[in-house]
Amino acid sequence: ISDGSAFLTGLLLAMSVSPEMPPYMVGIGSFIAVAIAKQSMGGLGYNIFNPAHVGRAALMASWPAAMTLWSKMTTSVDVVSSATPLGILKLQGYSKLVETFGGTGNLYKALFIGNRNGCIGETSTILLVLGGAYLIYKHYINWQIPVTMIATVGILTWIFGPSGAFTGDPIFHMMAGGLVIGAFFMAIVMVTVPFTIKGQITFAIGSGAITVLIRLKGGYPEGVCYSILLMNAVTPLIDRLVKPKKFGSEAGR
Repeated sequence: ISDGSAFLTGLLLAMSVSPEMPPYMVGIGSFIAVAIAKQSMGGLGYNIFNPAHVGRAALMASWPAAMTLWSKMTTSVDVVSSATPLGILKLQGYSKLVETFGGTGNLYKALFIGNRNGCIGETSTILLVLGGAYLIYKHYINWQIPVTMIATVGILTWIFGPSGAFTGDPIFHMMAGGLVIGAFFMAIVMVTVPFTIKGQITFAIGSGAITVLIRLKGGYPEGVCYSILLMNAVTPLIDRLVKPKKFGSEAGR
């Protein structure tokens, strides 16, 4: 409480759930995130998994319907389906997705500005990028993890397109779902990622690849949360594999 880390965990969890989520469910998710994912492992600096994503994963497993409930959003410009863009893509295909938003340009604009359904903190790409850029500018985070993770998703979704190799839409996938908020605000927690830059790049590539695998082949339309948690689990292994050589040692010559 005194260092503000519990507040930050609760805020990140709130940004990762539906705005329709009942408050008591969010409270349970917050308890799991802070008391179990963080405090039971020794407190701040000792948790091996991102606490907010542990809370989100628990909520998704316990109340999947509530976690994926989106109200129909109507504006003076257009009407957005009650499903998220990734949900439309998963259930109805890319053509229906573009048709729903009235063209590819309108789809990109909706993702960029935030005029689409989704979790509270994942909808506006431009605001998330500006926030992430500020963190990088202030040297609170390194750029390698978010940039590599987002680029990995873009490249792989372009290669493994719906109509064959190199037919995917990387721009859509890089802005859709929780990728940007996950890359800039979730995947960068220092105690849950490798120590070295080489290890962090490996972590980011793995997170991006698992995200694409879940999006294209999994049952869920989105996979950012699970990809980061899975890579958190292998962070100690990555640290051992990319351990820097000691200066002056035989192995370093």
